[in-house]
Amino acid sequence: MSSNMIFNKLRLKGLLCNAVIRVDSVEFKVHRIVLCNCSPYFRRLFCGKSSTSEQQVYSFPQVSPNIMSLIVEYAYTGSVVVTEENALELLAGADHFAVKGVTQACCVFLAQHFSLKNCIDIWMMADFHRCPELRLKAFLYILRHFEEVAIFSVTFLRLSVQQLAGLLEEDELSVRQESAVFEAVLRWIDHAPGERQGHLATLLSKVRLLLMPGQYLIDTVSTNAVVLASCPCMTMLIQAMNTLRESNMERPLTRPRQPSAVLLAIGGWENNFPTDRIDSYDVRADCWERANNMEDPRAFHDCVFLGGFLYCVGGYDGVRHLRTVQKLNLATQTWQEVQSMTVPRSRVNVVALNGCIYAMGGCNGVRKHRTAERYQPDANQWDLIAPMRERRSDAVTAMLHGKVYVCGGLNPNGPLSTAECYNPQSHLWNLIAPMEMGFYAAGGVAYKDKIYVVGGYKGGSPTSRVLAYDPLSNQWSAVNPMINPRFSFGIAVLEDRLYVAGGFNNGNTICNVERYDENTNSWQTVRDMETLRAGFSLCVVERNAYAAA
Repeated sequence: MSSNMIFNKLRLKGLLCNAVIRVDSVEFKVHRIVLCNCSPYFRRLFCGKSSTSEQQVYSFPQVSPNIMSLIVEYAYTGSVVVTEENALELLAGADHFAVKGVTQACCVFLAQHFSLKNCIDIWMMADFHRCPELRLKAFLYILRHFEEVAIFSVTFLRLSVQQLAGLLEEDELSVRQESAVFEAVLRWIDHAPGERQGHLATLLSKVRLLLMPGQYLIDTVSTNAVVLASCPCMTMLIQAMNTLRESNMERPLTRPRQPSAVLLAIGGWENNFPTDRIDSYDVRADCWERANNMEDPRAFHDCVFLGGFLYCVGGYDGVRHLRTVQKLNLATQTWQEVQSMTVPRSRVNVVALNGCIYAMGGCNGVRKHRTAERYQPDANQWDLIAPMRERRSDAVTAMLHGKVYVCGGLNPNGPLSTAECYNPQSHLWNLIAPMEMGFYAAGGVAYKDKIYVVGGYKGGSPTSRVLAYDPLSNQWSAVNPMINPRFSFGIAVLEDRLYVAGGFNNGNTICNVERYDENTNSWQTVRDMETLRAGFSLCVVERNAYAAA
């Protein structure tokens, strides 16, 4: 038994204690030597010149009895229970008493529990209590969720003008439209207009007016009463409007905001051969850029982003149908081969769920698979799970609400209209409502609490149709179709919009890209990819992880 455990038993019985800590009316009998062991604050207190061996009672009005109890418990046991209710108060108490272990425990807990409502409070507390790593994480969380934080965080309205300006000037401030930044500034000013209207010019200088549509500047910004009342603001606005009017470029030169995530188009079929090419799409700049290559060319594979790694699973290298799996460390831009699947799978479907990777169906060049398997990264091991009810390659797969959905695809008898769902809790596949007709080589993704099945090949030609499956009603419904029919293309959801890119159309590879917004039920074209490609994987990765490379 350790000495601290012995001391703790003595403390609980009130034996051999030589000091009393008093908080309000609550008293804690302690052993000075134990508290000295966990904190320089207590060493100075108990061993300093102002303390005497006769002194036994020490009062601390700075903390609550509950927090003092947790700190004393940590001093004796080396462990502390951090909760959402006590984390911030406990961090303040741990900092005051210089209990490093409790401070670290609070920082770890808080970094795992950011929310739209608490992130600014954590940011401020981390700054005040000198926790730089937590402060940076909270700051980045605020930047990446700025639109929502500005609406749902009460503390946002209590930011100082310097703090708000510091957020607005960051390139990594993530907003879909720059108008959201201007509206957040107005919300902050309206909270205390008398004392804050004079700060509008300072804050408006951080808003990137040249990123706004000219019509928004005319209809909204130029008609705002607070803007009209400020000569410096009107000067900035007029200059921006003149620049937009006179520019011959698509967009005047100004720094775009950096997105919190990017799309990666990985591998695929290009010029009648598999390619190792990787391109990234920046939604703010609406541009594609060449990125580092894959380790080996492959097409008709699938990719998933998990735990900071990009996993590339199965596919076809032009000669062989692959069972190999490679992962890209985004921080170092290095590829590593991990454990292979149990069978070769090209035209395979992959999802990430509960820290594991699931691979379903596909083909080995001779037969289409009914089998499915799961990869556990920590064990670097693939294990077969329950087989699907149908053999499927070129199917659609998506994960929603903790379940895996597989729809359509191709089996030896032709295109499938059936769909099924895997529950990892019961390890069972269950049929769900079928679609109205069979298809394969479509795109599928979870979007807005539904499973979207987009495009594909049916009836001898590519289609632009879009279907949405609602798990609550077990029903399919038609959605506004794509602009361009396509199959074997990339699909992903980025910033609440559904993107499709490339693919085949009438036997030819295409490069056009479009996105769907459920709020407007409309498709919009965006910048084409730089090459004609099909059979690739479109994957969303965190920009900070990707940019770190």
